Amino acid sequence: MKKTLIKNIGSLITVSSNSELKKGHEMKELPLIKNAWLKIKDNRILDFGNMDNWEGIDNWNEFNIIDAESGTILPSWCDSHSHIVYAGSREQEFVDKINGLSYEEIAKKGGGILNSSLMLKDTSEEDLYNQSMKRIDEVINGGTGAIEIKSGYGLDTEQEIKMLRVIKKIKETSPITVKSTFLGAHAIPKNYKANPDQYVEKIIHEMIPVIAKEKLADYIDVFCDKGFFTAEQTEKILQAGLNHGLKGKIHANELDFSGGIQVGVKMGAISVDHLEFTSSEEIKCLKGTKTIPTLLPSTAFFLGLVYPPARKMIDSGLPITLASDYNPGSSPSGNIEFILSLACIKLKMTPEEAINALTINGAHAMEVQNELGSIEKGKIANLIITEKIPSNAFIPYSFGKSLIKKVIIQGKLYYDCDTK
Repeated sequence: MKKTLIKNIGSLITVSSNSELKKGHEMKELPLIKNAWLKIKDNRILDFGNMDNWEGIDNWNEFNIIDAESGTILPSWCDSHSHIVYAGSREQEFVDKINGLSYEEIAKKGGGILNSSLMLKDTSEEDLYNQSMKRIDEVINGGTGAIEIKSGYGLDTEQEIKMLRVIKKIKETSPITVKSTFLGAHAIPKNYKANPDQYVEKIIHEMIPVIAKEKLADYIDVFCDKGFFTAEQTEKILQAGLNHGLKGKIHANELDFSGGIQVGVKMGAISVDHLEFTSSEEIKCLKGTKTIPTLLPSTAFFLGLVYPPARKMIDSGLPITLASDYNPGSSPSGNIEFILSLACIKLKMTPEEAINALTINGAHAMEVQNELGSIEKGKIANLIITEKIPSNAFIPYSFGKSLIKKVIIQGKLYYDCDTK
């Protein structure tokens, strides 16, 4: 396999040497090399440096040459929270929201997650895989090089396993890194509304053992929030997951103060996600722990919710991860460039903080920080090449416009805007 040389890079970011999680004021740090070059060998970053210190190449025939044309290179986005495997769409609920119905009201009348569950049952595994791979291609073209995908629209053993098998197939066939999360506790099915604890027992004693035995998931997740699962139920489910080798994640505090953050910290969850309702008490609880706060601003945007207090979290010394929450009901987009814009405009994060949140911190939230998330020798060469831009801030500033010219995955050119 030929080596690849990328030359004439305007800025090469985020250059790192330790892959550490960025916390608090560290999130403003975005090391870069101006006027740079980068070499790739066997799908890995081989070396990089400044063009002024260029030593040249003895044998140009050994290299594929890519001219960045003064564009910026970033590590690919690490999207640590998505529901990209789903059947159909839910634009009627979008209209319902325009007409004044809340997310909770739509759910109560059988919409929301329960609606997606019904569509999933009528969709074959093959069709579900084909639909999902179109979305995978879409997000890769947008610069995503690693993604976590949750189940959660099955809500019974057979359908949850169907979703997880589709995610497993995506893992095996997609060129990007994929992590799988079992989210059987995404909503309470209609036939368990009168006795939700019975459904919790089904998850613990029926679903988890099969999923763990077939090695279908890396993580387990629970929607701990008003109208969904209580803190006590969440703890029971996460403990059952841990007993079978599944690390925890939690949908927490999207709709109210649910206790989900506290449970996540207690149970050693990898991350607690959403966090629209987060006070000083929750921030204090998170400080000094290994649980990563993950914010999903496009969900708050789409549903008209209050935005999480990102500025307060960062100023308190916490790390922040950003993710897409790509799903059919509350965030039907995997556009990370738009997430960057929302983070700056609505969460008051600096461009540097937002980029760190979507690269190295996102990698930590999927435990792939040693392979992805920054420009380091030996890491997988999943890279974004932008147009020539005046500064990092120009990416979130130019909301609604893609500045991505090329995407390199596993060291190979995957997307080129000049040829597609």
